[in-house]
Amino acid sequence: MIIPVRCFSCGSLIGDKYKEFKERVEKGEDPLKVVESMGITRYCCRRMLFTQVDLLKEIAKYKV
Repeated sequence: MIIPVRCFSCGSLIGDKYKEFKERVEKGEDPLKVVESMGITRYCCRRMLFTQVDLLKEIAKYKV
């Protein structure tokens, strides 16, 4: 859906990093190298980026 602004576990800001992460991964970069270069070291924050599924376009079809 929509990327959370903060990590659920530690509270670090991650919402501002998702756009850059997504763009770089779509260009073909390795996701692990992308998060390392962005300085995201905690496993909980990495989980938030790696497991994010973009469903906004799918849900928008069914708006009431």
